[in-house]
Amino acid sequence: MNCKLHSLKSVLTVLSIITLFACEGNYKNVQKLNLKDGAPVAEGKNVNLFYTDSGRVVTNLLAPRLLDYSNFEFAYQEFPEGVEVHFFDKTEESTVKSDYAIRFNETGIVDLRKNVVLTTADGNVLNAEQLYWDQKNKWVFTDQPYRITFSDGSYNDGARFDANEDFTIFLSRKNDGVQMIDQSQTNKNNEEHNL
Repeated sequence: MNCKLHSLKSVLTVLSIITLFACEGNYKNVQKLNLKDGAPVAEGKNVNLFYTDSGRVVTNLLAPRLLDYSNFEFAYQEFPEGVEVHFFDKTEESTVKSDYAIRFNETGIVDLRKNVVLTTADGNVLNAEQLYWDQKNKWVFTDQPYRITFSDGSYNDGARFDANEDFTIFLSRKNDGVQMIDQSQTNKNNEEHNL
């Protein structure tokens, strides 16, 4: 009987050690068990985040609500009540607002939806129902209808576009619009060509 008791204690000890190592190896999985299915790991209200580069504020993010799903295998942050982001480049400021946004950690893609308004530092305004921002490649695009109103009053309506972040490269598809032309500049250029 003593031998059987000793064997039972040995088996229980081995099982305890295996369980201990298994739990330590799966600590993140154990943490996930404490969350309800589909629940975010964190939630923020009245969020006001500042991002800096070399001590200078480059971005200010404002949101009524932030849900952080970094506990998911494909981690993301969701802004279900909208977002407002201010971008600072020395003395210039650009902003983007939307009624909903989601940012995917792994890809660096931000998906802005519903009443997206992007205002550039030089006064151009982009309105769209959806806008994607590829942070890694510094590229913005949409496959939804949009309107860009330029600071001079001209505008461009299109079905979709691709552009770099500062809009110096802009590829639009199926577009039309109104362009303002400075007549005095046109006359001056014509006179120079006639000489």
